[in-house]
Amino acid sequence: MAAHFPLSLRAYRCATRALEPVAPLVLNRRARRGKESPSRLSERLGHASRPRPPGTLIWIHGASVGECLSVLPLIDALLAKPDRSVLMTSGTVTSAALMAERLPVGAFHQFAVVDTPSAVARFLDHWQPDIGLFVDSEIWPNTLVAAAQRGTRLALVNGRMSEKSFAGWQRARATAASLLSLFDIALAQDAETADRLRALGAPKVETTGSLKADAPPLPAEPAALDSLRRAVGTRPVLLATNTHPGEDEIILSAHDRLRRVFPTLLTIIAPRHAERGPEIAHLAGTRAHALRTQNELPNEQTEIYIADTMGELGLLYRLSPFAFVGKSLGAQGGQNPLEPARLGVAVIAGPYTDNFREAYEAIFAAQGAGRVADADELEALAANLLANPAEARTLGQKAQNAASALGGALERTRIAVETMLAHARP
Repeated sequence: MAAHFPLSLRAYRCATRALEPVAPLVLNRRARRGKESPSRLSERLGHASRPRPPGTLIWIHGASVGECLSVLPLIDALLAKPDRSVLMTSGTVTSAALMAERLPVGAFHQFAVVDTPSAVARFLDHWQPDIGLFVDSEIWPNTLVAAAQRGTRLALVNGRMSEKSFAGWQRARATAASLLSLFDIALAQDAETADRLRALGAPKVETTGSLKADAPPLPAEPAALDSLRRAVGTRPVLLATNTHPGEDEIILSAHDRLRRVFPTLLTIIAPRHAERGPEIAHLAGTRAHALRTQNELPNEQTEIYIADTMGELGLLYRLSPFAFVGKSLGAQGGQNPLEPARLGVAVIAGPYTDNFREAYEAIFAAQGAGRVADADELEALAANLLANPAEARTLGQKAQNAASALGGALERTRIAVETMLAHARP
């Protein structure tokens, strides 16, 4: 098989083999920065921390929190049959912590191996998965090649490819075709992604829709929700979630202007990356603020509440009838709008929503509002919804209906995976 790989892919494989001795040093450095789990670094090098369970083993790999959460309903569906286990791999500390809490009985987590030949070989020697499902856009050359060479059937599930990624792969078409040909099937979130995968050489592509549309509503711990609701009281709330650098300043500026009309306004900012909490606190400046990681609750004087924790968006979305969803004001593609919509929360976002284009278009069409071009439009729409909470709740119901109508991907994906399992190597 290797003889048929393009030069670029052969060069990558040679380079990663040569760099293998450096991998432990890099991992140790990342661990000192909090980017790795020190007690589980061996997993990243392919050394398993538990035995392989008997029976059929379904391996699912997602990059981080979003990808892992999106496949939880699929894991439940696949484990409905006996003599099966699910190995979930991911690469981030936060995703590992969430999976420890939310994976069902019969599923367990390991850190993804670094994409070097020896680490991948150790991983596959131990786990011997029957099939491998790669979520969203996860393509690791050595991992895919080694798994395919061993006869493991592979699929890309909930596949997504942005216009930017497509343009990049087009500059390496031979490499893209070689890697995509390793997948027995590619299940795309939308027709646009399906067309791009076919154009790059994927041999079998189906459009199944987004698994995130079938995800259950985000949970909220009852005691924590009750505590935060009592702290917020009857104050109007401006909620901004999944914010990225450059967006927090816009939210803070909007907060200042909105406070002139709504003097008791509480603005809650939940950054996409929780470690940015101190950075946002610095941006808040003289505005009275509190950080959730400091076990602080907003009081009557708090203007800015920084929710710099992981896994609590379900709690935050239950505090407001509308929310701004970040990564959408800075040409970055937008975060998942289905999470607030499924909880009946009206969605506001900037012009850049390509990462979830179909979902945003459906939600905005149902709401008849929500897309804002800049800070001024964001402020104007937020002011209207703060002044008219009944209208905000009506928009939230419309968003919820639109999100429900996008469902069906889970069953289509389950059927495709069951077909793979029926033809998997014993």
